[in-house]
Amino acid sequence: MSVASAVPVPASHLDAARDAEAATRAANAAMAAKLDFADRRDFEAAQRGLIAPVPEGVVRARSGTVLWNLGEYAFIDGELAPATVNPSLWRLARLNMANGLFKVTERLYQLRGFDIANMTVIEGDSGLILIDPLTTAEVARAALDHYYAHRPRKPVVAVIYTHSHVDHFGGVRGVVDEADVRAGRVAVIAPAGFMEAVSGENVLAGSPMARRAQFQFGPMLPRGPRGQVDAGLGKGVARGTPGLIAPTLSIEQAVEEHAIDGVRIVFQLAPETEAPAEMHMFYPGLGVLNMAENACPLLHNFIPLRGAVARDPRVWAKYIGDAIENYAAQSDILIGQHHWPVFGREAVLDHLESQRDLYKHIHDQTLRYMNRGWRPAEIAEAIDLPPGLAERWSVRGYYGTVSHNVKAVYQRYLSWYDGNPCNLHPLPPIPAARKFVEYMGGAAAVIERARADFAKGEYRWVAQVMKEVVYADPGNKEARALCADALEQMGYQAESATWRNAFLYGAQELRHGVFALPSRGGIGADTLAGLSSDLLFDLMAIRLDAAKAAGQSMTVNWHFTDRDEKLALTLKHCTLSHRLGRWVEGAAASVTTTRATLDTIVMRKTTPIEAVQSGALRIEGDPSRLAALFAMLDPAPGLMFDVVTPGDDRP
Repeated sequence: MSVASAVPVPASHLDAARDAEAATRAANAAMAAKLDFADRRDFEAAQRGLIAPVPEGVVRARSGTVLWNLGEYAFIDGELAPATVNPSLWRLARLNMANGLFKVTERLYQLRGFDIANMTVIEGDSGLILIDPLTTAEVARAALDHYYAHRPRKPVVAVIYTHSHVDHFGGVRGVVDEADVRAGRVAVIAPAGFMEAVSGENVLAGSPMARRAQFQFGPMLPRGPRGQVDAGLGKGVARGTPGLIAPTLSIEQAVEEHAIDGVRIVFQLAPETEAPAEMHMFYPGLGVLNMAENACPLLHNFIPLRGAVARDPRVWAKYIGDAIENYAAQSDILIGQHHWPVFGREAVLDHLESQRDLYKHIHDQTLRYMNRGWRPAEIAEAIDLPPGLAERWSVRGYYGTVSHNVKAVYQRYLSWYDGNPCNLHPLPPIPAARKFVEYMGGAAAVIERARADFAKGEYRWVAQVMKEVVYADPGNKEARALCADALEQMGYQAESATWRNAFLYGAQELRHGVFALPSRGGIGADTLAGLSSDLLFDLMAIRLDAAKAAGQSMTVNWHFTDRDEKLALTLKHCTLSHRLGRWVEGAAASVTTTRATLDTIVMRKTTPIEAVQSGALRIEGDPSRLAALFAMLDPAPGLMFDVVTPGDDRP
């Protein structure tokens, strides 16, 4: 998961939201009548074992800057949902307010509500085993300090990353010192392929993912009944400094058991499920099964709105089935790295079976309709959860939805193309929008018809048609306002926290424009250092400006002395390619340096010339060729590109 931390919202944004329309009030009232809101079991489980809440509900940096503030959600103070929030989502928003240090069972504790994820603490014989140290160093340190305020101060002897999303590893430097890891005093354990998965999801497409994550998590929406109320997996993502310490032990076998500081842990790999690299854990001595993020009490994403490679719900269901077969009969408690535990063997088995069937049902039914020739949008409208699942709180679409998960299954098997040649080579959005509006008699006529449909509560269509007017004429204030109004009502009706955030943030940008943020620093130093040289040069290749490279060709040899690596980089046909382990005689230049030095050049903390002058980089051949090569590369991409309106650089 990409970081999408909250930032202050301008005062002008707070009062712009409209109230719920009659159609929205009716839709939310229907939802309130549909589900069993008298069921209190989740509320009891969410509070069970509470030792102490997050102090003041706030985490601050040493400078005093607020990085996490549950007080922003003080408005979530009663069972009755306001008309502007889906009542089912309101219920989850209340559940996700449970926070603090919880005793789950003897020797096992959880810190919840310090961030979007949980940090699990197992008390070993001599020290602590920490599982998933949250997103940033500051919140992870605050969470561990809160644990120490109520439990004996033992040293951390191991950190376990359950999977490759930043909210499960980014705070590691707040709880351990890398020097202790290097000295062997602290083990860092992760599933096979962890470092490659971290790089793959967060580097090559990191900037657009981060921009889209703003819509998924709503960090720049005001908190309130007409704004952000939740993020599905938790309240939101904490601010601060993310980092990474590479694993010292990789779990490679499908099932692998280790004794860590006197605690038996059975690791079960579950790759290509919620994350490319993920694993479950069973603690036999504690009777606890940890399903990481693969059996949360909701419907998860097959593709998150921020973007990712399509996940495989078929194997996801299989790995849940394996956990049922191997561990459910011995598990008195099920925990995850989000939300609250499940207590009791029967309840654990019931929860796992419903999660298994949830993912398998959506997969299988989508394939069923695909084999009948149905298109993605048609299948998404046709499939819903069956009796036995639909009424369960633990499978509701608070994070993923049946609708966009169906489309993810379709994409995984058949790609983006629906098979209709009319959709194979359509006009790009801007010229298509202009023709669309022209055919409908001009913007004024389209807006007039859309206002009538808005009054009838047809918000999906109004948003769809107003998008065309906005793309045809971005300066049309009426179209932007009406599109924003329609998106807003869709947000108020959405049961999914991520859909609500996306609709409401889209409305906010239509009304106020793209929020001005400081320029990003690009990839973090820890992440860059963790990249293989192979992936680092792929990252350089996607920044090559083809126009600047036209007509040029060269080969540059690289020797990284700190990694004992050699590599030949070739520029030809306006494309960069490279071969590890190769050294080309007669290359335009041959560079001897360290990977650490190249990392500082890529991060623009130094230049090739400065590196040569300092002696950190030596060049044999023509130094100007290396300088010319770096001059062809784009800087780190900006974050705040247009999404709900056409960009100035689009065709």
